[in-house]
Amino acid sequence: MTLLAALHEDTDRADAVTTADGLLSRHELLGRAAGVAAEIAGAPIVAVHATPTTATVTAITGALLAGVPVVPVPPDAGDLERSHILRDSGATLLLSDDPAASGTSGVPVMPVTGVRPGSAPPEPDARRPALVLYTSGTTGLPKGVVISRAAIAADLDALAGIWQWTADDTLVHGLPLYHVHGLVLGMLGPLRHGSPLIHTGRPTPQAYASAGGTLYFGVPTVWSRIAAAPDAARALAPARLLVSGSAPLPVPVFDTLKTLTGQSPVERYGMTETLITISTRATGERRPGHVGLPLPGVGTRLVDESGAVLPADGVTIGHLQVNGPTLLDGYLRDGATTPPGLVDGWFPTGDVATVGPDGWHRIVGRASTDLIKTGGYRVGAGEVEDTLLLHPAVREAAVVGTPHADLGEQITAFVVADPVTPDELITFVAERLAAHKRPRVVHLVDQLPRNAMGKVQKKQLATG
Repeated sequence: MTLLAALHEDTDRADAVTTADGLLSRHELLGRAAGVAAEIAGAPIVAVHATPTTATVTAITGALLAGVPVVPVPPDAGDLERSHILRDSGATLLLSDDPAASGTSGVPVMPVTGVRPGSAPPEPDARRPALVLYTSGTTGLPKGVVISRAAIAADLDALAGIWQWTADDTLVHGLPLYHVHGLVLGMLGPLRHGSPLIHTGRPTPQAYASAGGTLYFGVPTVWSRIAAAPDAARALAPARLLVSGSAPLPVPVFDTLKTLTGQSPVERYGMTETLITISTRATGERRPGHVGLPLPGVGTRLVDESGAVLPADGVTIGHLQVNGPTLLDGYLRDGATTPPGLVDGWFPTGDVATVGPDGWHRIVGRASTDLIKTGGYRVGAGEVEDTLLLHPAVREAAVVGTPHADLGEQITAFVVADPVTPDELITFVAERLAAHKRPRVVHLVDQLPRNAMGKVQKKQLATG
């Protein structure tokens, strides 16, 4: 089966891809992308200026048809980040309709619009690299994660099975086309399964409400804003699935969406290196604060700091490791792919979680920022954040561990709220959780630092 199977079907579809700048039919996209494929055939690797446009969809599709690994470049990247991605990846071309898209990197820019349509080349080997996605680690500059065509196909097919995702769906989202969520699931998913894609440009409540889809993707920030716009949320009631990912969905947002739309959102877990590995299903239970069960073919386990396997008792917090067909090939370094550093075949995610006896997973957060070791206790930041969000004055909350001479780390909260005092919030949490889980310090702030996907940048809070 070809990676972008739906593109090669005999029947056309006029509304295969809709973006803010235009509409592409299935056959029109295939012809344009095949023309791009002919232009870049034989290139070792190309980059794409990943704006939410038909040009980006065409460029990435063309590179995949040609079997040329593609590096999506965030359109809002500063010159330092852009130059690093282009230089580190070894991209020989940047596909973009903007002649200045490569900045000062010196990489030549090839326009996408206006390339003559062509015929699709033979399907490349499934083991070939498809994408090199740059992701930030705890230190240093972003590193390139090499994802194979086979890994993408395996992930999208597993998700189609558990979400009952078919060509009868219409997918709506406004996510960036340079991350797993917006690109792999949100763009390549429709091109594999045949569902029309409507990209809203910006993921606003109004844009989602007016799109008329059956399947919606969003990050917690998007869903939080929709939950705060009741009319927009109610407009999503006819949809089949509302999917949240890329960060934990606050329980109050989960509950509000359920009330306004009549359905609980589907939560899933994944990362750049593993694609999506855990999710709730289209049918069956959906628990607030939980991301469900491993995808078919994916294994998970929890280990402690020494590597010993921990029990799946729903209480013990451990380091999450995963394995299966969706893992990365490795990291791009000096033009070669270096192995990912598996532990006995398991990929260490860097996240901490609990797993219940029934296999349900709850992601506590990043081991480096969300597992707080205070006075001999291990406290998950998410539990404290969810409790703070129950207070009617609190709009956003982020909890980190900060150094403490006696406790090792103290629980410190950063809160965006209507008028309320720090002492009120500390007492509020202490009345609902164990005493050792209450914040010692609460900072009231105007906003929380977030990245393009809406994730709170906790390292800035912990060191700021």
